[in-house]
Amino acid sequence: MFKRVPGTRDILPDQAPVWQHIEGVSRRIFSLHNYLEIRPPLIEEATLFARSLGEGAEIVRKQMFEIRRDQDIYALRPEGTASVVRAYLENNLDKTLGFVKLYYAGPMFRAERPQKGRLRQFHHIGCEAIGSYGPEIDIEVICLAQALLAAYGIQGYTIALNSLGCAADKKALNSLLKERLQGPLSGLCEDCRDRFDRNVLRILDCKQEGCRRIVDGINIGHDHLCQECARHFETVKHGLDALGIAYEVMPRLVRGLDYYNRTVFEFKHPELGPQQDALGAGGRYDGLVKELGGPETGAIGFAFGVERLLLAGKSLVDDQAAGLPLVYLITLGDKALQEGMK
Repeated sequence: MFKRVPGTRDILPDQAPVWQHIEGVSRRIFSLHNYLEIRPPLIEEATLFARSLGEGAEIVRKQMFEIRRDQDIYALRPEGTASVVRAYLENNLDKTLGFVKLYYAGPMFRAERPQKGRLRQFHHIGCEAIGSYGPEIDIEVICLAQALLAAYGIQGYTIALNSLGCAADKKALNSLLKERLQGPLSGLCEDCRDRFDRNVLRILDCKQEGCRRIVDGINIGHDHLCQECARHFETVKHGLDALGIAYEVMPRLVRGLDYYNRTVFEFKHPELGPQQDALGAGGRYDGLVKELGGPETGAIGFAFGVERLLLAGKSLVDDQAAGLPLVYLITLGDKALQEGMK
């Protein structure tokens, strides 16, 4: 008798309605925020992810499912952002639509050791807003993510927030970390000692308790941010404050992919355990569109792991907002914008 591949699961008929509920709620909330659905393929050229995520990223080095066919090397997509940006450029959406807001839902694949909330085939629901550098879209995206969690009926989460700054700021942060971690380097785990030379920012993301204590002791802060990036981050925080969205500024939050810059965030939930506690996460990637052959443009996105949503929301509520009247508010001017966000 054949058995399913470890790290995959069968979604049986009695479980399918919950998945359909999550997908239906997501489509309604995304539609209200004027996001359009996109469905990229599950398979891409492997170099797309190596170029976008970074050669040193753990996903690229250890976790991609690769398929070799003659001289071609393909990969099952490990995440959605690179595929969406590739589709955005290949189909000339940058020329026909300019600023565009897209959402997607579907399976992703990573060859890692299966554990609670981490499978080899898992499912993401996410979105990408491409074509704006403004901090207002950062605020909207985080607000949208919270609206989705509210619609799913998930409570008890916290939002971790940080800014990595621009490319020059990230370079300064790299130098700062190299300087301050040189002394306690021997106390880091084996993976982090390897990351010190390969990608020092990833040390900040390590879940080992000893590494976390060392990172907490070097007082990173935000002194590496230039004036423009510091101003951008302040605007994001003030916007979230105006909307009543609680968050914790966490300087060691970096995310594991090279393309992130400026605003990054995570939605954390205690039901998922201390090691892998993120329901979902996202951030800005202003350089990725150009890196993949397009124009200079700002972009931001996030994704939730559906399996993690199910772990955190054991009793997902019914859709309560169906049939309510829709009001669309347009603001004119900076003062009106502040009130309009509320």
